[in-house]
Amino acid sequence: MKFGIATFVTDDGIGPAALGKALEERGFDSLFLAEHSHIPVSRETPYPAGGDLPREYYRTLDPFVALAAAATVTSDLLLGTGVALTIQRDVIHTAKEVASLDLLSGGRVIFGVGVGWNREEMRDHGTDPRTRGALLDEQLAALKVIWTQDEAEFHGEYVDFDPMFQWPKPVSKPHPPVYIGGQSPAALARVAAHGDGWLPIAGPGQLRRARERFAELGREDVPFTAFGVGDDPRLIEGYAEAGAERVALLLPTLPEAETLTRLDQLAKVAGL
Repeated sequence: MKFGIATFVTDDGIGPAALGKALEERGFDSLFLAEHSHIPVSRETPYPAGGDLPREYYRTLDPFVALAAAATVTSDLLLGTGVALTIQRDVIHTAKEVASLDLLSGGRVIFGVGVGWNREEMRDHGTDPRTRGALLDEQLAALKVIWTQDEAEFHGEYVDFDPMFQWPKPVSKPHPPVYIGGQSPAALARVAAHGDGWLPIAGPGQLRRARERFAELGREDVPFTAFGVGDDPRLIEGYAEAGAERVALLLPTLPEAETLTRLDQLAKVAGL
C-alpha cells in the first residue's frame, strides 16, 4: 500500500514547493490538495465535520498553481486534487489546466473531483446545487473528449460546445486518471461510470462494502485511495486489509518548520 498526503496549502502555511520536496524526500508517493474558490460570508450550509469552518478553508491557494510549483522541485511525486470542484469551473479552462499540469510534470497528475458541499459557494458560480451531480457527469465526459480528440465536440444538457481544437493534450494516456470522491450511492455509480479510481473519506468497512457494489456495477478493478486519514496504525492496517491502493494521510496546515516535524512523524507511522 502506498502513502500520500492530503492537505490545504494556504498563504500562511508551508509553501507548495517546500512541501512537495519534503514529501518526495520522505518517500511519500503523492500530494492531494483541496480546493475552494472562496468562502461566502453566509454560513447557511453547515460544515460537514461539525463546528466552525477551519481557517484553512478561507485561505487555500489555487490547487493547479500550487501543484505546478510542487512539480518544479520533484521528479516522481504524484500531483492530485483532493478534490477539484469542477462544478464551479468552466470545463474548457479546466481541461487546459489539467493537461498543462500533466504535460509540465511529465504525466504525474491524478485528477480528483467531487460535487462539493458548500451550496452558497456553488450558487456564486451559477451552479444549481440540485443538479450538480448531473453537471459533473457531463463535465467528466466532456473533459475526456477534449483530452483525447483533436476536434472535440460535446452536446449535453449542461455542457455544450461545437467542434474545437485544444492543446496541449495530456502526457498520460488516454488521459490523467480521474478519481472521484463521495460515498453516496450516486457517487459510487459515478465512479463506476466515469472514474479510474475512488477517493473516499471512508473507513475500511465502507471500502469493503463499496468493493462489493462496484463488482455489482461491473467494475471490480476500481482502485481506492482513502482520503484524509488519521495516524492511527490500527486504522491504517485496516485500510491495507481492505485492499486500499493508497492512504492519503491528513496533514494539518502549519508553518514550514512545524510541517516538516509533522511529516517526519507521519513517515514513521507509514513505515517510510
